[in-house]
Amino acid sequence: MAAGRESVHVGRDGWLFLTGGSNRVMDRYRGGLRHWLLLRGWTRLIAARARRAERLGIRCLHVIVPEKLSVYDDKVEGLRYDPAKASTRRLARRLARHPAYLDLLAPLRAGRDGPVPLYLRTDTHWTIQGCLLAYREIMRALGAIPPADIGARPQVVSEAVMDLGEKLREKPRERLARFMLQRDAKRVEVGPMLAAYEAQGRDREAHVGAHVVYRNEADGADPRRLVLFGDSCAHFDPFLLTGLLAESFREVHFVWSANLDWAYIERVRPDILLFELAERFLARLPKDDFDVAVAGQRGTGGRLAQVSGETVAPAQ
Repeated sequence: MAAGRESVHVGRDGWLFLTGGSNRVMDRYRGGLRHWLLLRGWTRLIAARARRAERLGIRCLHVIVPEKLSVYDDKVEGLRYDPAKASTRRLARRLARHPAYLDLLAPLRAGRDGPVPLYLRTDTHWTIQGCLLAYREIMRALGAIPPADIGARPQVVSEAVMDLGEKLREKPRERLARFMLQRDAKRVEVGPMLAAYEAQGRDREAHVGAHVVYRNEADGADPRRLVLFGDSCAHFDPFLLTGLLAESFREVHFVWSANLDWAYIERVRPDILLFELAERFLARLPKDDFDVAVAGQRGTGGRLAQVSGETVAPAQ
């Protein structure tokens, strides 16, 4: 069944799935010329990014975080769609031999029947276990070794109404576990937009344009510098993918954006350029015209994100 204005499908055992919204999630499972052209555009973009990065001496890697509909189709029930047509599945076929693309769908599906879910039942995001699985795949692809204790770091557990549960009348609560990952890495830089939100205690409202840098001086840290352009599956706070990477590499830059800022990349000159994006955001092909400095001042809506009394312009 579907519920809520953004079409939340209620599946088996209380599992909720986003099927609508501004990114038209179900379009990621349809065929047709328009979708074929979009995926062709992504294939060409990934290859072009990799070539440009290679000219700069940078290793480039793309990962797309699959939708729950792509991973947990066995929990859906009552929704007509074909998970075999998932955008992540088709991109993996197109880029099967390309070193700039890492397929996360196959390992996540392989691990979905484990003792701990890889995605939250009432949220669009992965759990810490799903994120940890993806992180290990990324580290393997980059020829890096995770810290031996990374999966055993302390956790904070709470109950909360999550993003999909919030759209239902009964607002179910879910157990939420978060890693307390930060031990060796220190945040050494924060962009002005995120700093402004944090100063007002509104950092949960910060999204596109958020920018942080972590430095890790531990003896066992991989000596390479990594720049990550990502979204909420990575996050600027060190409890998901960004935190795992910050505890692993000497220096990690996180920029919340689906568009790359090549001037920033050329200035930082990382050893690794990592791109992470949730599958539903494949709906839009990036233009790679992002400006970290401008976004840090203005956010994503073209308005200054500055503290003025008690007001900070919200991210869109």
